[in-house]
Amino acid sequence: MKNIVFDLGNVLFLFNNDNLTAACGIEGDDLRLVSDTVYDRLYWDRLDDGSIAEEEVKEAICKRLPERLQEKACLVFDSWIKNMPPVDGMHDLICDLKKDGKKIYLISNISDRFAKTWQSYPHIEKTLSLFDGLVFSGEVKLAKPDKRIFEYFLDKYSLDSSDCIFIDDTSRNIEGALLAGIKGYLFDGDADKLRKTLIP
Repeated sequence: MKNIVFDLGNVLFLFNNDNLTAACGIEGDDLRLVSDTVYDRLYWDRLDDGSIAEEEVKEAICKRLPERLQEKACLVFDSWIKNMPPVDGMHDLICDLKKDGKKIYLISNISDRFAKTWQSYPHIEKTLSLFDGLVFSGEVKLAKPDKRIFEYFLDKYSLDSSDCIFIDDTSRNIEGALLAGIKGYLFDGDADKLRKTLIP
């Protein structure tokens, strides 16, 4: 494969609802309540496809929580980007793929805020600055597993689907890529196993 296409959450950077909530100092029963509310797919699916504004999400979150937790919940919502740690081994793998002459791309279901601010976070900029192209769902208003986001990606970077492999941690997103003619790899968190597939 000439072109290696990655997802972001739980492939390059860990996105764990409870850990992201705990990083803001929330514990116990409050952690469960805030985590379940802030990261409700009711909001995040719409953030991913760009159909809701972040202020609307925060307002909806606050309406569902007791007043004592509203400020903390907004902090969790505002802080998730900076609190995503790298997945072990993935930055080094990206570097080695580049040295091997591969082109590296990203297709991520992620909010427009991330698309506009990722360069402000050094731990994220360190990895994503190596990429040859980035597609963020919230920015283009198309989200995986819709095959149209994969077709958009192929068209944007003038790529042949048969020369691409897509790595994601969610099987339905892999299925979307397959519909667009792109081979898929379901990532299980093991960077060494992925390395053996991509650099035999």
